[in-house]
Order: sequence, then C-alpha cells, then structure tokens
Amino acid sequence: MGFFSSTVWIILTFLFFTALVAVIAAWKTRGDNLETAEGYFLAGRGLPGIVIAGSLLLTNLSAEQLVGTNGQGWGSNMSPIGWEVGSLFTLFALAYFFLPTYLKMGTTTMPQLMEQRFGRNVRMMFSLIIVVMYSILNLPVILYSGAVVFVRIFNLDVMFGNNQFLAIAVLCVIIGIIGGCYAIFGGLKAVAVSDTINGIGLIIGGLMIPFLGLTLLGKETSGGGMLDGFMYMVHTEPEKLNAWAQWDAGEPALPWPLIFTGMLFNNLYWWCCNQSFVQRSLAAKSLKEGQKGAIYCGFLKTLGFFYLVLPGVIAYFLPSIQDTLKAAGSSAIDFAYPALVSAVVPKPLMGFFAAVLFGAILSSFNSVLNSASTMFTLDLFKPILCPGKTDAYYVKVAKIYGTCAGIVAICIAPFVMYANGITTFLNSLSQFVSLPILFTVLAAIAFRRVPRYTPYLITAIHIIAYGAYMLVKPTYTIFGGSDEQIHYLYAMAVLFVIELVIMLVLNRKSSGREEWVAPNAGTVDLTPWKYRHIVCAIGILIAVGIYIFFSPIGIAA
Repeated sequence: MGFFSSTVWIILTFLFFTALVAVIAAWKTRGDNLETAEGYFLAGRGLPGIVIAGSLLLTNLSAEQLVGTNGQGWGSNMSPIGWEVGSLFTLFALAYFFLPTYLKMGTTTMPQLMEQRFGRNVRMMFSLIIVVMYSILNLPVILYSGAVVFVRIFNLDVMFGNNQFLAIAVLCVIIGIIGGCYAIFGGLKAVAVSDTINGIGLIIGGLMIPFLGLTLLGKETSGGGMLDGFMYMVHTEPEKLNAWAQWDAGEPALPWPLIFTGMLFNNLYWWCCNQSFVQRSLAAKSLKEGQKGAIYCGFLKTLGFFYLVLPGVIAYFLPSIQDTLKAAGSSAIDFAYPALVSAVVPKPLMGFFAAVLFGAILSSFNSVLNSASTMFTLDLFKPILCPGKTDAYYVKVAKIYGTCAGIVAICIAPFVMYANGITTFLNSLSQFVSLPILFTVLAAIAFRRVPRYTPYLITAIHIIAYGAYMLVKPTYTIFGGSDEQIHYLYAMAVLFVIELVIMLVLNRKSSGREEWVAPNAGTVDLTPWKYRHIVCAIGILIAVGIYIFFSPIGIAA
C-alpha cells in the first residue's frame, strides 16, 4: 500500500486537521476581550446564527453517541432516529418560546433566571446539583467514553502492549488537556468556533460512512454498488428500516408513542433548559441570530440519522464484520460502529476521520467544562463567597475552577471502566432533575402566578416518583404487553402530565396574585427573524417525510 496508507500517514493527517481547527479558532478569537464576564462566558454576546448552530450540534454530539446510537440501530431498527429528527421540534420551541425570554432578561445561566423568578435559594439548589453532576460525573464519563471509542476503532491498546487501561488513561489526558485549553483559556467563543469547524468536518466524515458502507454491502452481496447494497437491505429484512417500533418495545428501540410524548418532554429540557446547550444561544448577538442558530441546528439534526443510526443498521447486514461482532458477544452493540468504520474507511482518509471524531469528543468535553466553570463562578462563588469583585477577578476564578475540574475529571475517567454500566446509570441520573428544571424555567415564561415554593414541591414529587420507577422496574406485562421493562421515557411522559397539572392548579389558585413579569435587560436587539415561519414549516415537512419514508408505507413494507 505504500507510505501514504501507513500508520505514519494516518497520524500526520490527524495532527494536521486537529491543528488546523486550533489555528482557525485562535485566529477567529484574536483581539477578543476575555477579561469581562460577557466576553468570557458569553462570547461578548456576539455569536452569529451559523456559529450557534454548529456549536449546538457538536455540543450534543459525542463519540459515545456515535457509537451508542448506531449500536441502538444495530440492535433494534431505525426507531432511534427519533432522538435526532425529534430534536427539530424542541429546537423550534427554543427559537419561538424560550429564547425571546432568555435574551430579554439578559440571562447568563439558567439558575440566574430561576433566582429572578423564585429567589436565591432556588438558584443555589439547582446550581449546586448541576455543577456537581457536570464536574464529578459528566466530565469523567465524556473523557472515558471518547477514549474507549478511539481505542476500539484504531486498536490503540496494541501500542501499549494490549493494556487497555493504560491506553484509555493516556487518551483521557490528551483529550482533557486539549479540551481544557479551549474551555479555560479561550472562553465560550473559542469553544463555539472550534465546534463549528468540527461540525463541518463531522458532516463530511460522518456522512461518508453510510455511503461507503452501502457500497461495500453491495459489493459483498451481489458484486454491485451502493444502490445494490441499499436494495439488499430493503428486500432482505425491511423491518430493520422501520422507524416505528412497537408500543411495548424494550430498549434500545424507541416505542412510537414516545415520539410524541416522553421523548419530546425530555428534549425540551435538553435543548431548551440545559446550560451546556442553551449557553450558545444566550451568546447570540440578537434574537434574530439566536433563532437562526436554533432553527439551522434543527435542520442539521434531521440529517443526524445518516451518521447516527443508518450505519448501525448497515453493520447489521454487512457480512464481512459479522464474525467480529459475534466474537464481541454481549458487547457487540458497542462494537457495531467501530467495526464498520474499520472496514469501510480507506487508510488514506483514516487520519481525517480520526480528527473529526476527536473534534466531536473535544466539543462535548470543553462545552460541559465551560458551562460548569460558568455556573460555579456566577451562581455559587460570586453570590455566596465573594460578591462585588471585578469581572477580571471572576474570569480568573472560572479559569482556576475549570483547571481543577479538568484535572479531577482526567484522574477519575480511566477508572470508569471498572464500574460496569456507569454510563447508563449516569444517563438515567439526569432524569431526576430534568423535569423540575424544565418546569422551574416554564414558571418564568408561562406559569407566572405560581408561588415561590413551587420548584421545591415539583422537585420532591418528581424525585420520589421517578426513584420509585427506577427501583420497581415495571414491565409492559401489567398492560398486557411484552415482558420488557417499561421504557424510562414512559415514566417521564406520565410525570410530565402530573407535574403540568400541578403547575396549572397552582397557577389558577393564585389567580389573585400579581403576575410576574420578566424584566427587560436591553442587552440585545429582540427583533425576531422574519423568515422563521416559512423555514420552520419546511423543516417540519422534511421531518414528516423522513418518518413516512422509514415506515411500513415506505421502504419498511
């Protein structure tokens, strides 16, 4: 194959593309004032729509998601596309419903908004919970998951004498240091710019995989090309291409009723109230640009199934990797995507793909680290420990905290491999606070008369009820269905309705109370994007078309 297909070529191209992103990010942020709170934490409130869209996309996308969601497609069918296509509607909700209030109030963090509506104690409660989860739980898992993906796809443990722990530890250090440099020294704008560049690479590299996979499938099954590979799937096992799973399907499938209920409510929290996501929109130079960013990202999410679910389904059919997946046994669901990548990506392009994948890992890490530093400094340190200092002082504190949190995450991350199932456990932990945060934010936007104790009541009811579900682990048999455990999003759907009723009752009982009015901070222009209606209508038609295509009346007949 020659030098250009060797390991040296892969390393050189990887380093080139990774360094290119860093150089462009540094050039785009030259001259920025990072000594002010708005400059460091909110990029000077100057992000345009396209940068917001790219950063939102990459903040959501991690290496774990590339492997995990494709593994779900391999293990079930096309139903996991709901996580991607369904995000379109909640991003539109962000643009229309949430973002105008956030920008009107000059919001920097979600707890800051909560304090304006419910007082300091509510802000402290949620700030502490979120900062602890980000710093001690989420960051180490992101590092570990990213390192594992690299080890599996590129067999890096061989370089360390088949010592997987050592390989993961070294990668965690590398990812943590590079990601920390973006988040700690560059502020939000450096994170957002690098995310946008990596987003372009991800679309190119990610979309490359299914086309190469279908081409190889066609070659191996009929001696044909890409179209032959696609038709092989359609005619061999069309039910794998169905995005409408049975109502009583177990994980990793997504039962069809959840598309309109539990998943929608869950996504409202992630895309509209989660600090690490929303912070990009809060940094918009105007409401118009913020709406553009959210809506553009919605369109990008509709393309997500091409690189997040379809490759996993292709791996299910591809003959050449079946022995590899069988040898993986119960871990095959996590090996489907790495095995496909190793089989289809040409060696000369592997360095570029590695750089794209590395960028996705970095994005998740530096985004969460930046948000953790922001919330620790502005929601905990400033109001409780040291009020009244200069912006430059608080930026310095944020950098120190970010450095400490990054070091702790690097130290913890390699040991995650000894805690079986911790990633799934941590994902379920986020559901303990998702709806309470969502309804607390909604109280500032829609339920403007509910009393100040409402967040405590909603949080207590939610934690007790969801905790009971986690302990009991009920199955569909109680409703005459399968013996699979009821999907956790069904629990979220039920709890959403219960908590919504509580909010409505409290709001109605307090009809004599003066309605809370969101203050106008006058930070940015609040003129909405005039093309938002037509663009959103086109996006909805695309989403509906995708679900019709992957259905029993489409190619899954």
